[in-house]
This record gives sequence, structure tokens and C-alpha cells, in this order.
Amino acid sequence: MYKLLLLLGLIAYSEIKSQIIKGIISDEAGPLAFALVSVKGSSVHTLSDPNGEFSLIYEKSGPMFLEIKLVGFKPRTIEIDPVNQQIPLEILLEPRTLSLNEVVITGTRQFSRRSESSVLVHVLDSKMLEINQSNNLSEGLCFQPGLRMETDCQTCGFSQLRMNGLPGSYSQVLINSRPVFPSLLSMYGLEQFPTSLVDRVEIVKGGGSALYGSSAIAGTVNIITKIPASNGWSVGMNSAIIDAHAFDHNFNANASLVNKTQKAGATIMLSGRQRDEYDANGDGFTELPYLSSGSLGISSFLKTGKSGLLELQAFNINEERQGGNKIGQRADLSDQGEYRLHHVFAADAGYSFEPSSKALLKIYSAAQTTWRSHYTGIDQQNGWGLSRSSSAQAGAQIHYNANRFPLGKNSFVFGLESQYEKTFDQIKSYNYFINQEVILSGIFVQSDWSIHKNLQLSSGYRLNVSNRLSKVVHTPRLALLWKPASGWQFRSSWSKGFKAPQAFETDMHIAFAGGGVSVISIDPSLKAEFSQGITISASYTLEKADYLLGFNLDYFRTDLSNNFILEEIGFDDNGNQNLFRTNGKGALYEGLTFELRAAYKDDIVFQSAFTMQKASFNNPVKWSQELPGVRIQTRTPQLYGYLSLTAFNDHRVQPSLNLVYTGKMLIPHFGGAPGIPEDRLVNSPSFIDLGFKLNFRSKVKIAGKELQFQSGVHNLLNAYQSDFDTGKNRDSNYVYGPMRPRTIYFGIKL
Repeated sequence: MYKLLLLLGLIAYSEIKSQIIKGIISDEAGPLAFALVSVKGSSVHTLSDPNGEFSLIYEKSGPMFLEIKLVGFKPRTIEIDPVNQQIPLEILLEPRTLSLNEVVITGTRQFSRRSESSVLVHVLDSKMLEINQSNNLSEGLCFQPGLRMETDCQTCGFSQLRMNGLPGSYSQVLINSRPVFPSLLSMYGLEQFPTSLVDRVEIVKGGGSALYGSSAIAGTVNIITKIPASNGWSVGMNSAIIDAHAFDHNFNANASLVNKTQKAGATIMLSGRQRDEYDANGDGFTELPYLSSGSLGISSFLKTGKSGLLELQAFNINEERQGGNKIGQRADLSDQGEYRLHHVFAADAGYSFEPSSKALLKIYSAAQTTWRSHYTGIDQQNGWGLSRSSSAQAGAQIHYNANRFPLGKNSFVFGLESQYEKTFDQIKSYNYFINQEVILSGIFVQSDWSIHKNLQLSSGYRLNVSNRLSKVVHTPRLALLWKPASGWQFRSSWSKGFKAPQAFETDMHIAFAGGGVSVISIDPSLKAEFSQGITISASYTLEKADYLLGFNLDYFRTDLSNNFILEEIGFDDNGNQNLFRTNGKGALYEGLTFELRAAYKDDIVFQSAFTMQKASFNNPVKWSQELPGVRIQTRTPQLYGYLSLTAFNDHRVQPSLNLVYTGKMLIPHFGGAPGIPEDRLVNSPSFIDLGFKLNFRSKVKIAGKELQFQSGVHNLLNAYQSDFDTGKNRDSNYVYGPMRPRTIYFGIKL
């Protein structure tokens, strides 16, 4: 009996002296695995499991300090008293200002941390868009590695996104992972899409056709719209003065409402823009068109039961733009002019059901319609036309997590989807007519095989069927992630892709050249284009309590066969230029991107990336009948990039500096304008577009909201093209360099 009492006493004493501490580590997106939890001043520590849960035993009683650390998140120290505190603990981590471990979906079509994704995903979040005073996506995407926004028309402002040097039609633009950004919308859509609707943009460079089908040869840009997380609202406006001659006003407002149980919520987003026309050289014709636009968006969710989630997003954009001369009058009264009136509506809906941690079902659909009335003409000729585009997509995915798999675990995605797109574009006076239907269906499967905690192999395969192809197209992809040591990550991928023989956004752009217009026609025997791409990257991140330092070196190569090219084939009886879309003999895009990032105490953040590349055709392309063909690809600089430096401190004045560099490139210049008697190739100068911004947080609060002021300048050095053509006979495609001259802005925000 004595021994038994002694044993019970020892057990009781042991329990008094030791404490069991349990908790869950998470962020706003969900549980966080592999967070380091330690008791300050001791060697006691543990890691959170895949569900974010942790448990540790501390051999002393009473209050203590817990330290929680995880790459990509701010370290956190909390004081707890297990006797008087609720257990398990619920600990929320905040991402660093320079976050490296966000939850992303674009690379593999399933949610994963950036550091755990075998495909490198870059994230442009709303904070970065605000830092660089980007009012629309075309102003913000250049602050990402390997991306460059290019303006291609000084009259209408048509622009395109180039990724790894490839033209815009080789990049798949998604909205909430849905392909509702067709060719017609791509012409002006990135400038029309306001950043007030955007939560973040995920960018995947390299072929993604295995998961997304056609048009993902260069990569994928996934625009994720804002979703309601809590009750709140914001409103802001800013005004800019372009070269002291034209005004650009922007307005945006957001409001979110989420019920008390967090089972339903909605966000409404509103924005508007009014920009005056701008004439850079005083010839009476615009270099920046007049713009007037407005947009309305809604994003909502509803949780059904314990495992169901219904999501709905929709947006509407209306825009009017006019370039040339006699702005404000009817477009066909101009000596040279372009007019566009856009009405865009898009919506997508999805339902997901997760019966267990191993399985997930997703059903989704999306649709968009774009209506455009347009005019392109010289000397009051009849250049009116009408464009219509409609598209729809529906699909389903099954996700399955095989936790017991040879050598490790595997996550599978099985999916099928079908996409329909109809494009109509006509200008009767130019005998210009496009009327096409594209139906693309696919079945795909992907495997994310975690062979070891430091080694992951992803493989994807898709069968593509199109009404514009006579055969089934197979698009495979392989990607490997290897983490040999702390902070180091090596990735490599190989993929195949294709593009069906169809009209691109550039084919629907009527330009001016030599006193007439330039019209693109399509070869009736145009064949499908195919690609093979590889990427190899090495990343290193050193993260300490007070600072973060990292770099990424990325090699890319894309080979095209049956590549689509444009060649001049002559002029019609009215003097209009005819360009012909046909197949070439192949093309190569190859280069290196170096990215550097650093942060000190989350107060000072530096990001930079520069790309060196070459782009060439296998055989010369005769873009002009007057000049010999060239192999080097035009409008493609060999060096370009950006840098951004921001002070995120607790002071009320927060400065930021950014720079976009565009290197020299060959620009086609068609003759006909004053002083330009014949076609020529021009080697453009390099440009440095330097920007500076001050954000001031005042002590004034209105309706509980902090009043903020912003002021800054775009293109501080006024590095702007100086040799625009003059007069109505100008080559409107002869435009390069920054999209705007020196622009001073001022804004206010609640």
C-alpha cells in the first residue's frame, strides 16, 4: 500500500510540474503545416502537422512564452498560461510583406503553398498593385519577372502582354481560373480591367496546355477577384496630369458583408475612369486616346452543410475610347480616327464538395459576352464595323489524396471540360470579315507525387479535341521540385502545347499605314501550331527574424513549329495594306530571368527581376515587300525588367520607388507619313521608366476609416518616344517604349 501511494504521489507531482500544450496554427487561407513552435528560453519545440495542429510537453508549470516561426510569415511570440487559458490554442499568423509562401492554385489546379508547388508561381497581389499606383492590370503586370506590357497603336491604344518574349496570343488569361478572356476581349481588356476588382494575380511561365488547353504556350495569367473575408468598405479616387496637358481621373469603391456564422458573404466593387486625349507632338492627332469607362463586380459565397461551398462572381465593363483627331465629334467626321464602344459582361459559378480530407469534387461553369461598335477610317470614309464575341465553359474535377502511395503520397486531379467561343467582326467597306466558332474539349489528369519530403514529381496529360483540328492533340507535362538543403529549391519542367488555326486579337486590329488602313487576312490552309517548352530554375531563400534575402534564376526555351507569321502581300485598289497570316518554318524563344528579393524587419522591401532573351525565326520573314526578310523577331528587346523599393514602416509617411527598363529592339516602320517615304526597320533606344510615390496616413478618421493620401509621379525622367509619325497618313503601329509620358498624380483613400 505504501509503495502504491508513493507511486501515485510521484505521478501527481509529475503532472503538476509538466504541462501539455495543444493548438492549431493557421492563416486566413487555412491550416499551416510545418510551423516551428517552441517554448522561449528552452529546447522544447515541435512542428505543426498537415492540419496545422501541434502538441508539446513542457516540464515546468506556470505562464510561458511560445514562439511560432514559418517561412513566408511574420514570427509571433505569445504569452500563455495553460492553467487559465483555453486549450487548444488558436494561433493566427500574418504573411510577411514580401510573402513567399502564399496559397496558389494556377500551377497545378489544386491549392498548395508556393514553396511546395513543383511549378514556380509568381504572385502579384493587391498590395503591390497599390504600391506602384496601378489603376488597371496593364499598368501592373510589368512588375513581374519575364512579363512586359507593349502598346501597339498610338491611335486606339491597343496593347498586349508578352511573356518570355512571346506575343500576347500565346498567354492564357484566366479570370478565377476560367478562360473568359477571349481574343476580342484581349485587345483592350487588360487596360479595361480595374485593379479594384483584383485580389491577386497568379502567373505561371512556361507551357500549361496540359491543364488549360490551347493558348497556354508561353504561360498562364490567372486573375483572382476579391472575395469577402469580413465586413468592411473602402473608397478612393486619384487624379493624374499627363505631361501637364491631359487629365486622368480614377474612382473605386468596395464593400463587403459576411454573416456572423461566416457561411455566406458578398463583395461589391465599383470603379470608373475618365481620361482626356493626349497629343505628344502637337500635330493634332492623339498618341493616347480619350477614355471613359465604368465597371461593376460582385463576388459571393455560400457554405452548404459541412462540406459544400457555392461561389459566384460576375463583372460588367463599359468603355468608350476615341483616338485620332476631332475628338468628341462623331468618329467618321475625323481626318483620321478610331472609335471603340465596348460592353463586356462575364460571370462564373462553381460548387465544391469535400466529403473527407482525401476527396474533393468541383463543378464549374463560366460565360462572357462582348459587344463592340467600332470605327477606323481616314478622310471621313465609311469605316464603321461591329464585333461580337461570346464564350462559355463548363467542367468538373475530382481531387483525390492518396496518403499511402509508393515512396510517399500522391495527389491526383481528374477533369473534363469543354469551351465554346464565337467571334464575329466585320467592316463592310474594307471587305473585312471574321466569323468563326471554336469548340475545344479536353480530358486531363495530373499527379503530384511527393516521393520524399524534399522531392516532388508532377505529371500531367491532356487529350484535346477541337472543331478546327482534324486529329486529337496530346499535350503532356512533367515538372520536378527538389529541395536539397534548407532554403534551396530546384525546379525543372517540360511541356508540349498547341494553337488551333484561328483568328488572334491582332487579326482584329485595323491599323493605319501609308495613307490607308492595314488589314490582316488568314490563310485558308492555315495549319495548327505546336510547341515544346522547357524551364529550369534555381531558388534560394535565407529567412531570419529580422531580414529575408532570396534569388531565383530561371532558364526558359520554347520551340515553335508551323509558327504563325505575318507577311505583307500588297495593297488593294483603295491603297489599303494587306497582311497575310500563314505558317512559318519555326521559331525559337530562349533566355534567362534573374530575380532578387530582400526585406528588412518587414519595413523595407526590395524586389527586382531582369530578363535576357533572344527571339528568332528559323527562316527569314518578309514583313515588308520593299525590304528583305529578317530572322530576328521585331518588337522584342533582348533585355527588360523592373525593380521596386518600398518602406513599410509604422511612420505615417511611406515612400516607394519603382523602375521599368525596356532595352533596344527592332521596330517595323511602314512608310507614307511626312518625311518617311519608304518602309524601314528602326532600332529603338532603351528606356527607363522611373516612378516615385509617397503614401501619407493621417490621424483623421471618417466613419471609423483612416484617411490616406497618395502623391507621386510616373515616368519621372519623361523617357517617352520622341519620333512619332505626324499627320493623318502616319503608321499608327509605329509606337514603342513607355505607355505614357511624365504623369503626376494625387489620390485620397478611406
